[in-house]
Amino acid sequence: MSLAQLDGYLSAAVPGIASVQEVAKFGTGQSNPTYLITAQSGRYVLRSKPPGDLLPSAHAVEREFRVMQALAKTAVPVPRMLHLADAATSPSGRAFFVMEHLDGRIFWDPALPEVAPAGRAAIYDAMNAALAALHDVDTAAVGLSDFGKPGTYFVRQLDRWSRQYLASVAEPTPAMAQIMAWLAQQMPPDDGQVALVHGDWRLDNMIFAPDAPDILGVLDWELSTLGHPLADLAYQCMQWRLPHDGRMRGLGGIDRTAHGLPTEAEYVAAYVARRGLPAIDNWAFYLVFAFFRLAAILAGVGARAQSGNASNPDQARAYGQAVPVLAALALQVTRDGP
Repeated sequence: MSLAQLDGYLSAAVPGIASVQEVAKFGTGQSNPTYLITAQSGRYVLRSKPPGDLLPSAHAVEREFRVMQALAKTAVPVPRMLHLADAATSPSGRAFFVMEHLDGRIFWDPALPEVAPAGRAAIYDAMNAALAALHDVDTAAVGLSDFGKPGTYFVRQLDRWSRQYLASVAEPTPAMAQIMAWLAQQMPPDDGQVALVHGDWRLDNMIFAPDAPDILGVLDWELSTLGHPLADLAYQCMQWRLPHDGRMRGLGGIDRTAHGLPTEAEYVAAYVARRGLPAIDNWAFYLVFAFFRLAAILAGVGARAQSGNASNPDQARAYGQAVPVLAALALQVTRDGP
């Protein structure tokens, strides 16, 4: 797709966009290629499906567009959606959407070294409040009651990511096979909780205001669905258990209190209090599931790197190599508890 083709398409399809001057690919992001569009009328963001053969239900930019559009009038901060192009009408032959560009801060390191210690807790509290707000959204009221299947979320997700993982590798590793078996054996009974879940709730999927601990927009909704709210909470806490000194920076080994950050227990307690929930039972299961799910996702990212379809091939290969690290941490929780 040439610059002229994109300019002609967007100028005709999106009111307010005029004279596209430059398209620059963001270096971050693995699943769906994302671009900064600079036009005479302003700056915008275009997010597209990648080229090549794709796994079933993967790279669902259409779902991202729909959920962010639906959340526009809720307490969940999202960028404004401008246009969705399907594969049949897209000048690239691939579905994409265009949204407003948010001018703010993205924090790539959860230890927040660029923020003064006194201001770090407020950023974490904003994440916590936004997560609680997301899980309190009335999905019927915003038109998302059909956005997924209610109930038995973890049963269905274990099946989905097991199949995705097995489709991405020639043979499962012993560790991943053990984790899948453990999750099946430890599966808790369905407690009836159903919410809109983000699926990739983490610090670097949020844009914060330039000079305040306020979230301007939560990004990357490709994995969103109707599901169990504790999946999002455990996913975020799982990430903070990762080593701090690798590409997938966590808070492993970081003295949170000394850095002005909430402990995992404090963060979970704040979320539970905000939503008026009882104490969480079987926290180990939710953490192990989060490790497994991310490992399955990254195995797919590594597979795309090998096939030449990764958005960022070098980073994709590194993420694929992180799968054994995630599996080892999951097995540690199965042995030692949370």
